[in-house]
Amino acid sequence: MAKIAVGGKTQSRVLARGDGWTVSDVVCTSGPDDRPFEERHADFSIAIVAAGTFEYRSAAGRELMTPGSLMLGSAGQSFECGHEHGVGDRCVAFWYAPAYFERLAADAGARGTAPQFGGLRLPPLRALSPLVARACAGIGGPLGVPWEEIGVKLAAQAVQLSGGRPPRADCAAPGAVARVTAAVRRIERDADEAHSLRSLAYEARLSPYHFLRTFERITGVTPHQYVLRVRLRRAATALATDLGKVVDVALASGFGDLSNFNRAFRAEFGVSPRAYRRRAG
Repeated sequence: MAKIAVGGKTQSRVLARGDGWTVSDVVCTSGPDDRPFEERHADFSIAIVAAGTFEYRSAAGRELMTPGSLMLGSAGQSFECGHEHGVGDRCVAFWYAPAYFERLAADAGARGTAPQFGGLRLPPLRALSPLVARACAGIGGPLGVPWEEIGVKLAAQAVQLSGGRPPRADCAAPGAVARVTAAVRRIERDADEAHSLRSLAYEARLSPYHFLRTFERITGVTPHQYVLRVRLRRAATALATDLGKVVDVALASGFGDLSNFNRAFRAEFGVSPRAYRRRAG
């Protein structure tokens, strides 16, 4: 999953490894002036985008990678990553040796002896939120993160969820990708602000109708879903890594009141904020 660029820099810090798997914290500082290089996945790779944006390209198509999404790489697949519309990204990257991944895929219900992902990316889906939040919290969290368990569950869900998502020939016109990238980075930077469809569309210089269609086509989720999941991921990280009051976490994450936060959190993660904190501890 390493991304190498002239001028930019990639640093990879191994978080944990075992028999057939490795997980690393990968930070890239490449930007629009850095030329991407073609690389090849030696192993199967699933990278959770924790921050930043980049374009992921292969012969199968291209996708805009945004926080909360999963970058999928099959063993032997050539690819390149570019940062034409913004500087830098950070990923929690899992690598699986082919034989190990084949066993996981078979257990998850994949057919055939040579499993392949059904696409290049999974968008920020509700089904992935618990694992994404746990992994992102684990980057700088306390020791004892169950990385092997997270990796096994992540592989199973990626195989199951990507099965019905064939690769696309193209993501969108460069101008559309640039506008959506700017909107994504704006949301990530100021997640606690009120982001209406109208205000985001205005900043993108598109009508609300065209912005909604373009954003959903490129990211895989609507602007409302994206804003909500950014706030909930941040809240989950705060609950797992500090001892602040739940109401303070809710307000700091952009929720207007505790009751709305509790409902949204339970719908996303399946448990209350307090129960989530207990399990994370």
